[in-house]
Amino acid sequence: MPRKASSKVSGPSARFEDEAIQRGATRIAGVDEAGRGPLAGPVVAAAVVLAAGRPIPGLNDSKLLTPAKRERLFQEIQEKAAAIGVAAVPVETIDRINILQATRLAMANAVAQILPPPDYLLIDGPILLDLAIPQRAIIDGDRLSFSVAAGGIMAKVTRDRIMAELHERFPQYGFDRNKGYGTREHREAIARHGPTPAHRAHFRGVKEHLARPLFGRRKLPRD
Repeated sequence: MPRKASSKVSGPSARFEDEAIQRGATRIAGVDEAGRGPLAGPVVAAAVVLAAGRPIPGLNDSKLLTPAKRERLFQEIQEKAAAIGVAAVPVETIDRINILQATRLAMANAVAQILPPPDYLLIDGPILLDLAIPQRAIIDGDRLSFSVAAGGIMAKVTRDRIMAELHERFPQYGFDRNKGYGTREHREAIARHGPTPAHRAHFRGVKEHLARPLFGRRKLPRD
């Protein structure tokens, strides 16, 4: 049965990976997401199997790292990890199934990209997946587990790059700066210009403005 774990934040280590190894696991994937809270853009998840004997110094919660350090670690993870899976779930699906289920879908899709499959999952937050793989949910996992932190960095950098591309299409909203989060600047832009196809129709801060035509004319899903 999947188990949940909650621990005081003390910095990433190999503790949870070591505990999984003691239970017989040999291919452990750390899983994390980026983009649950924003008003716009996809939710992205990543699963990373770190390689034994190939340490990656500096791994931590992606939110605690500078953009330059995230980019450096993103490249190093790509070079050193044993396996990586990254998956994005688009706005249309988020609107249809809700953000929690979209997050779980993104995580499951990221895990599915790892071949051969992992035999144990360490997942950030109080989230477990409907997969036939032993797994452990870890509160603040990206601050406690090396592999979960690696997954968070892969997800965050991937999503930031997607938001930079969306900024090229919709420069009025400052996606290059706010990454889709509900900053004052972003909310004012939605009020001024209306939502775009990149906005999450059922999120507060967006749905109030849907009486106006969508910028880009995306048809919205029905509740």
